[in-house]
Order: sequence, then C-alpha cells, then structure tokens
Amino acid sequence: MAERSRGLLLAGVGGQGVVLASMIVADALVRAGHDVKQSEVHGMAQRGGSVFSHIRWGEKVDSPLVALAGAEVLAAFEWAEALRWMPYVRPGGAVVADVRTVVPPGACADRRSWVVPYPDVDLAPITERRLQARLLDAAGVATGLGQVRAANSVILGAVAEFLDVSLEHWEEAIGRLVPPGTVEANLAAFHAGRTEPTAAIGQPAAKPVGSPSRYRVVIRHEWCKGCDICSRVCPEHALLLDADGTLMVSEADACTGCELCEMLCPDFAISIHPDRDDDRGDGVEWPGATNATVVPGRFR
Repeated sequence: MAERSRGLLLAGVGGQGVVLASMIVADALVRAGHDVKQSEVHGMAQRGGSVFSHIRWGEKVDSPLVALAGAEVLAAFEWAEALRWMPYVRPGGAVVADVRTVVPPGACADRRSWVVPYPDVDLAPITERRLQARLLDAAGVATGLGQVRAANSVILGAVAEFLDVSLEHWEEAIGRLVPPGTVEANLAAFHAGRTEPTAAIGQPAAKPVGSPSRYRVVIRHEWCKGCDICSRVCPEHALLLDADGTLMVSEADACTGCELCEMLCPDFAISIHPDRDDDRGDGVEWPGATNATVVPGRFR
C-alpha cells in the first residue's frame, strides 16, 4: 500500500521569495526520495500581491493541490497570509510565520477610508485550532546577518524542523537554487531559522494615529534598477527618476510614510523609516549600505 501523501503550503506577498522558497522545499523533498508535485501562482513580481504555493509529497502523488485541513505545515511570510491559509493546516499541524507585516497603506490607522484595520499578530487563531507554532522575526534575523532578502531562508530553517528531510538535502537544494553569490548568506539564514526562538508578539501592527511625525526615505541605489514603480505609485509625488535613470527624492517634506513605495519595490531598494526624534542622525539601517541616499521627510 502506497504511503499517504502529505502537503505543505507557502504563502506571502510578491517580492518575498515565496516561489523560490517553494522550489527549494520541493528540491529537498525530491533529494529525500519522495515523489513531489508543486504548483504556485505567477505574475506577482510587484510587491504587495498575494502569492502562494502548494506542495505535496509521498510515495506517489497525483495532484499538487493541498485540500482544506490537509497541510502538515503552513509557511507564511506575512501575517495576514498566515490567517488567510490557516484553515488548510491539518489538526495538530504547524504554522511557521514571520511576524513582520506588509500592511496596505489603506489599513494604517491614519487612513480614514479603511474600515477594517490590519489584524494584530496574535497566537489566539493558532491555539484555537490546536496547532503548533513558530512565529519568527525572519526579516529582522536576516537583516542582522547582513542580507535582508534571505528572510525566506530563515522561514525555511524553521519549516525544516517539522519535515523529515536531512540537513544535507536542504543545504544542497539551497546551494543549487539561490542566486549566485548569496549561497553563504542563505545557508546562514537557514540555520538561524532552525534555532531562532519565538518572537515577542502582542503589539498592534498598524501605525497609531498621528505618530510618528517624521520619516526618512532610504534608497539603496546598488539594488535599484530604475523600474519607476515607486515614483508612479507615490500619492504625494515625492519620488522621481532623473535623466540618468537614478531614483531621487524630489519632495522630502511631502512624504507621509504610507510605505507604498517600499511595499511595491520588487528589489527591496527603498525603505521608509519612522523617526520621532527630529535631531537624529542619518537613520541608515541597511547593513553595508555604502551607496544609499537618506532623505528626511515630515508628516504634514
């Protein structure tokens, strides 16, 4: 009799590397000797759109789609996506989630048109379903290692603790599939995810009304390819590309901290930093950011 097939879901938003992470999981499972089927959505290259991937494995698998209450593990790269896909986890299954949030600008408390605020990061939905949980500040861990874009590997490190796949297979899959030059950073992030303790939670995800009063726009020029997405979506017209295709801040005081540019940048090249102290220094928080423009803005 064939072994029962098992399922795993990965979910997040565009730009978080969900599809790459799913390829790594599938590759590791194949190396472990399983028949594997994988399916994911496409077309979400811009950050902010929902992205998910189904994976099923076993002795023989006919379909990649995971049924409701059929997943062993849910790997969520964003909290709202964790809530969206939690019903697909089987009783006793596990949820691995990043507590960092990608909050739509309209869900911020100072946006009056938004009726339902962004949901708080809360263990209650997990405990009510009697699921195992690993909630991590994956983005923070990856930033501390000097590679913010390796947050997906931090999540995979935590996922690995719930799957019967040897570390050798995981390391080989990561080494084969991540971009050249990032293998060491992604392996470090993966191993950090295996041992990282559960993050402290309970703070509201949305920004409080009227605070902070100051924002700093950080542009990592070496990552920016001049796609012009951020300047086109900025509601305050605070960004522009110069004649050479270099992204510039044209109206620093116009920035309201909506973070739409940060969420939609496909290359993590722009970041908005809240700052309540007008006398603070340049505010750069990118490890190794030797080619960054830092411009203060003020909430109006």
